[in-house]
Amino acid sequence: MNLSNLPQSVKTGKKRLGRGFGSGVGGHTVGHGQKGQKTRGVIPLWFEGGQLPIVRRTPFIKGKHRFQVIKLQPITVNFDILTSYFEDKAVVDTASLVKTLKVSDKEAKRGFKIISTGKLEKALEVNVPASAGAIKAIEKAGGKYVFVNK
Repeated sequence: MNLSNLPQSVKTGKKRLGRGFGSGVGGHTVGHGQKGQKTRGVIPLWFEGGQLPIVRRTPFIKGKHRFQVIKLQPITVNFDILTSYFEDKAVVDTASLVKTLKVSDKEAKRGFKIISTGKLEKALEVNVPASAGAIKAIEKAGGKYVFVNK
């Protein structure tokens, strides 16, 4: 093996801009063209020439509840779930919902709320927060609503 047969181990480095005439790239404008906005820094991708950006023009672009923390909202349970998972005259509380819906303990800390979507066909004893329409439907089906806010 000769010195002339060695593989090239060092690539020429990238030219450094803005380091004077000795850097090999111009001196005054150093490859950025002449005066203007593009020479002075990076323009954000969402910049629209100074007009009101689309993110501010469309307030509901990310959804109606975009400022509410999801972790604090309760898990909603509708009547179809109650009808399919619970027997007639069963007690519905947070422990039974965690067990039947297979919700983790971390998620269960958010709490549950029963909403009146679907049809309730069984008389249940509910000990979980519920909407006003859900309370009426539970009592109409022959069930009992006994939740006490602690």
